Amino acid sequence: MLSQVNGLSRHFTEDTLRAYLLSRSTRVDTGCLIVRGYGNRRGVHQKLAGRAWAHIAAYVVFVGGYDPTLEVHHDCGAPDCIEPTHLRQLSHADNCRERTQPPRCRNGHERETDPATGRLRRVCRTCNRLAQQRWRERQAAEVAQARAAYGRAPC
Repeated sequence: MLSQVNGLSRHFTEDTLRAYLLSRSTRVDTGCLIVRGYGNRRGVHQKLAGRAWAHIAAYVVFVGGYDPTLEVHHDCGAPDCIEPTHLRQLSHADNCRERTQPPRCRNGHERETDPATGRLRRVCRTCNRLAQQRWRERQAAEVAQARAAYGRAPC
């Protein structure tokens, strides 16, 4: 069963992998079992035990019956959760349908609903406007610097 997991180190057995995953994880108030993989970012998919995704390795070890043609879905929405009751296998299409969009962008702005699709907009208008403003300011500064270097007075 462990041989079906891509990137998993070959020296693991089911018992040692189970112990390794539990030693690298902590339980949080929401009931999720959060694993700490390579890197220090929280809230992203974690790689462990070689180059295998932690949630896939946890599904194989804790739940069993892993089918490599299906994807492992998090019911809780936390990509670094390995709680067995929060994991299930779905087809790619079903997994895409089950994804939830956060109501706020990563900078905390409310996201708007796109009238054409009825879903939340992928790009936050406020963040997009601020990014365009920063770009215009950088471009103006580069033009002013080039004019100053060429010997022309700024306009």
